[in-house]
Amino acid sequence: MAPILGLAQELLVFLGKSILVVVESLVFTFIPVPRKKVAGEIVLITGAGSGLGRLLALKFARLGSVLVLWDINQERNEETRKMVQEAGVAGAYAYTCDCSQREDVYRVASQVKKEVGDVSILINNAGIVTGRKFLDCPDELMEKSLDVNFKAHLWTYKAFLPAMIANDHGHLVCISSSAGLIGVYGLADYCASKFAAFGFAETVFFETFASKQKGIKTTIVCPFFIKTQMFEGCTSRLSYVLPILEPEYAVEKIVDAILKEQLYLYMPRFIYIMVFLKSFLPPKLGMLLAEYVGAFNFMDGFTNSKKKD
Repeated sequence: MAPILGLAQELLVFLGKSILVVVESLVFTFIPVPRKKVAGEIVLITGAGSGLGRLLALKFARLGSVLVLWDINQERNEETRKMVQEAGVAGAYAYTCDCSQREDVYRVASQVKKEVGDVSILINNAGIVTGRKFLDCPDELMEKSLDVNFKAHLWTYKAFLPAMIANDHGHLVCISSSAGLIGVYGLADYCASKFAAFGFAETVFFETFASKQKGIKTTIVCPFFIKTQMFEGCTSRLSYVLPILEPEYAVEKIVDAILKEQLYLYMPRFIYIMVFLKSFLPPKLGMLLAEYVGAFNFMDGFTNSKKKD
């Protein structure tokens, strides 16, 4: 009898907590969620030398954050640092780092801790895309995709998460992709790396949540193609539901999600529908839908196979 009572009690507690969570969600549907303050926070952005990374740096600069900028390209990264300083932020530090190399990440991370302090917001943004079908993609390029798009997340988390745990304060931001939720024709290695990044970030969130580390937040971002050099030439047949995203729009949404401490952000909203449909549609019907939205032709015009974003 005692085990049954114990199970009943656990069920009641679970239902009570669930009701509170649902009520809270409903309340915040109609009342704006309070935004966190990031003035003075040390924000590290990988891939800060161009594209999305540069725009994210400028946005956080305007919010008063201290910027730590990482990029493999020293010249472009220095340009970002100057732009951030021109935006009125004195606290901007540029470091040349090859995020695909574990020892380089650990070395530069050690520098950052000594020279700037504990990173409180980590944005893993650096990425590359080969844009080749699996059998046409050289092994070294596939390995590079996994190193930059996924493994770099492992090393940066290892470097900066311990201090966040010690302080019970921090925010982990994973820039994954809609290609980390649904396979995309012509992007086998990219999808593999982005699926891995998504799963890793989600699992670390579970671990910190289960460890009662309430001060550590996670935001996982899964955008469709963004109009940067990284996906130059890519097209979308149904642009009214799956538009190629403007970088400025993407950055506004990403920063807003971080400030709201939102766990998942998919862009555009149609991605939520696609993920839902994928979970129960018969495979043949799923393929018909993919063909209809032009998924087999997204990469037809792709012109840039080696640039980083």
